[in-house]
Amino acid sequence: MLTDQLTRSGERRNRVGLAIVAAVISLALTSCTAVSANQSASTSGNSKPDTADGVMPDHTSAYDTSYPGIAKLDPDLRKAVQRAESAMKDDGIKMQVTTGWRSKKYQEELLTKAIRQYGSRKKALEYVADPNESHHVTGNAVDLGPRDADDWLSRHGNRYGLCQTLSNEAWHFELVTKPGDDCPPMTDPTKG
Repeated sequence: MLTDQLTRSGERRNRVGLAIVAAVISLALTSCTAVSANQSASTSGNSKPDTADGVMPDHTSAYDTSYPGIAKLDPDLRKAVQRAESAMKDDGIKMQVTTGWRSKKYQEELLTKAIRQYGSRKKALEYVADPNESHHVTGNAVDLGPRDADDWLSRHGNRYGLCQTLSNEAWHFELVTKPGDDCPPMTDPTKG
């Protein structure tokens, strides 16, 4: 009888011990999940670039200087793009700036998306510059559209000092020559 009581007492202690261990593990997992969820919420909540980072709405004109993506462009580049936009308008072409200046945060997001899309950082860098090397981050590049505006600017941009600088981006222009001079050869980012 005494051995039966001791055995039951030991079993109870084991069950209590196991219950305590299970409770501790459960609390630890709940705690880790909560910390992880909070980190994800704070990271994702703050990571999406917005207008302050250079994101612009559709149909943005080079004259829309209320947007940081236009206002933070190099002043000479902005003026050249504005002059080109006016000349295009006279030729019946409506131009828009799809992106101009970008924050490092915005550029990093674009690179991260490209890495996911292309499967490696090396391949992604053929299409999206590192934030520390991007001419958008320095305010020295604009991406324009639509296609007829890009075509017009590739033929007439040098009148304003604007040139397509990347062979794989017909929409990417920079101020790299004196107005009226020839544009320099384009860079091919896919051969880096």
